[in-house]
Amino acid sequence: MTSGVHDVEASAAAHTRTTGPRISPGTWRTNGPLAAGFAQLAGRVTRTAPPAIFTTLGRGRRTFWGWLAFAGTLMPGGSLPRSDSELVILRVARLRGSDYEIAHHRSIARRAGLTADQVEQLIGDGPESSYFSERQQALIDATGELIADDDLSDDMWSRLHGHLGDRGCVEFLLLAGHYRMLATALETLRVTPDEPR
Repeated sequence: MTSGVHDVEASAAAHTRTTGPRISPGTWRTNGPLAAGFAQLAGRVTRTAPPAIFTTLGRGRRTFWGWLAFAGTLMPGGSLPRSDSELVILRVARLRGSDYEIAHHRSIARRAGLTADQVEQLIGDGPESSYFSERQQALIDATGELIADDDLSDDMWSRLHGHLGDRGCVEFLLLAGHYRMLATALETLRVTPDEPR
């Protein structure tokens, strides 16, 4: 390659895929008692074993707590309604191919107020607008455009801003970007969905 530009498609085709986790989930010893205890508690809430997202990322020790604090300000602590947050999270997970996040957030989305049909639409190829309000459809469309283009057109921005305002738009961008990053990390680490209890 004389131009020095890396051919991403050729590189992706050349990669081999492992089937199991690249880093095994951590324990009380590797992650520390606080992170391990948090994962145990989270497993009770999600009705699974301690979620692998927490036991794996917990191996980062200090970075785990920084990430968790940031993530918590978006969900569940954000200003967007939980159903809006879950809609965005599931759509990002579908568009980024994150089986883990889809499995992890299916039931959370239902508890947040999305219907079973809406959840199925969000994790499908193309959600039908008849299942969603105008606001929800704006979130779906903006999520798709943001993931595809790493930007929003002026028209999309105006549409989204009309529903969310300044604060909501900032939060939407951080939420979608965070879950895109998380999908990449989970996929690269080959974190597998949690088993129900």
